[in-house]
Amino acid sequence: MTFQVTVTPSGRQFSCDADETVLSAALRAGVILPYGCKNGACGSCKGKVTDGTVVHGNHQQRALTEDEAAQGMSLFCCAKPQSDLTIEARELVADDEYPVKKMPTRIVKLEKLSDDVMLVALQLPANEKLNYRAGQYIEFLLRDGKRRSYSMANAPHDAEHITLHIRHMPGGLFTEQVFSTLKERDILRFEGPQGTFYLREDSDKPIILLASGTGFAPIKALVEQLIHTKSTRPVALYWGGRRPADLYMDKLCQEWAAQLPGFRYVPVISDAQAEDQWQGRTGFVHQAVMADHADLSGYQVYACGAPVMVDSAKRDFVAQCQLPADEFYADSFTSEADLVN
Repeated sequence: MTFQVTVTPSGRQFSCDADETVLSAALRAGVILPYGCKNGACGSCKGKVTDGTVVHGNHQQRALTEDEAAQGMSLFCCAKPQSDLTIEARELVADDEYPVKKMPTRIVKLEKLSDDVMLVALQLPANEKLNYRAGQYIEFLLRDGKRRSYSMANAPHDAEHITLHIRHMPGGLFTEQVFSTLKERDILRFEGPQGTFYLREDSDKPIILLASGTGFAPIKALVEQLIHTKSTRPVALYWGGRRPADLYMDKLCQEWAAQLPGFRYVPVISDAQAEDQWQGRTGFVHQAVMADHADLSGYQVYACGAPVMVDSAKRDFVAQCQLPADEFYADSFTSEADLVN
């Protein structure tokens, strides 16, 4: 059975089969709704069903609370229609310049950036090009239909190689390979570009960039894009880690702060030990932003990293710092552990 879905306020319509998700059907029809993980963990695709009913597949309870569901909110990445639907969602403009492709790629470099973070550089086929926006991600296509998502850590103008920052997750299906058996010249397959996390270049608002851990990867791409376009927008980068070693490209960030007008870098450590001899900011990274920016009403925020950080930042920035909810752009870095209810 096929149902009709109407998106408000745009008025766009698309058909959705009973056994497919609203997000999948929308993307298939060229209707671009916000999304991130596509597996019910990050909440980026959350919107409201104003007419009709859906049934949700497995998802993280944190991404859609019982109260939100009772108010008609839905995670479109795991919601399947049971009737015709009218949904409220912030539709993005489709752009044929960034087609999603499946392609092979060769590993050209594996470089440890820290004990548990690997830089992986990928070479595309000679006759292929991947057009993407800084901040987007690719999905590796693994055996048995499994996929693993990683953000591109370099801006598209510097895309001779695609670079990724991959954190070692002990027991992880893919990251164990990255840190043990994968080697240069190995061939992988991926699909991309994916995601609606990218720089909104039609705005001149000052920017807060917020990262935890390897959430720095897409943030790095955003900074490189800002540099490339000679943007004059003020930018403050807050990067949080448990220990100083987690800020694995701290030197690069310090160089940006020294060289770029209007750029500020604030590293924040949450669990500093005596041997770290840490002299900088401590605590939760999003709270450091709040301490420095009591009024975010005129800002855009781009946040990447652990779901708990992203969720806390959006909640507190909107409730306490007057940030407009539609000026918070995020990419939650979800692992398989985050998918367990």
